[in-house]
Amino acid sequence: MKRILSPLLVGLLAAGLMACSKQGPDTQAASEPAAAASGAVTIGLAISTQNNPFFVALRDGADTEAKAQGVTLITVDAQDDSAKQISNIEDLIQKKVQIIMINPTDSDAVAGVVKEAMNAGIKVISLDRNVNGADVSAHIASDNKAGGKMAAEYILEKIGNKGNLVELEGIPGSSAARERGQGFHSVVDGHADVKLVAKQTADFDRAKGLSVMENILQGNKNVTAVFAHNDEMALGAFKAIEAAGLKNVVVVGFDATPDAVKAVKAGQLSATVQQKPELIGKMGVDTAIKLSKGEAVEKSIPVPLALVTQ
Repeated sequence: MKRILSPLLVGLLAAGLMACSKQGPDTQAASEPAAAASGAVTIGLAISTQNNPFFVALRDGADTEAKAQGVTLITVDAQDDSAKQISNIEDLIQKKVQIIMINPTDSDAVAGVVKEAMNAGIKVISLDRNVNGADVSAHIASDNKAGGKMAAEYILEKIGNKGNLVELEGIPGSSAARERGQGFHSVVDGHADVKLVAKQTADFDRAKGLSVMENILQGNKNVTAVFAHNDEMALGAFKAIEAAGLKNVVVVGFDATPDAVKAVKAGQLSATVQQKPELIGKMGVDTAIKLSKGEAVEKSIPVPLALVTQ
């Protein structure tokens, strides 16, 4: 037996189908982060790695402030790969974010894609590390040279201006590694009784800090002090020193991550130069919002440093 639908019921079904067909695309568009559609501020954060506590804290500081200010933050992780970071930034350009905050994996390698973003009308803020070869709207960072100098002065005081030093460098090409090294050498170079017995790259990585320090100690166990360009390498170096049975080696890191501060309090690390990554992230978002409103900002925005000791 066939059922015959009334004209009224047919009309209601047709209207419902039309409403459903319209709802799908509109809902999808509303979920897109592109600022052009909603008028809201959308900020991209291109971070070098989230496999490092310092940059996790920086990301968290930015994320917390973005939520507090009611803006959208899109974070992309380069995993310490320059090519991946370039691709990430190109994706942010395609998403039409208004501002890109970048923590470069390699300060030189990103210059081209940063210029591409600026040519697309997107303002760029560099965080912690400079962009070489591109004029960004603002740079927010601690004074890495001052931090390297602070570490060197502390080491010389601890060893009485006499001894053998080891320097563990960060990722080659990163402004943080270059500037921290420059600050360190501005103090230690020229001291007659101070000798730099080894200077090797460990890529800001704890496991590499351990293995590099192990190799150094195989050829020279008479090490008085170690300066590592970040805490991860310092913690790795300490493990190698401990395993070699050496005592009273001054080990100084940089960043004051929770693990490093704990190690300082336990008497394992001697000191760490304290940056404030959460504050860098927060200041990045605040500066991005100002730029989105057309407000003037300082080209260089410093973040205070301190030395954490036992």
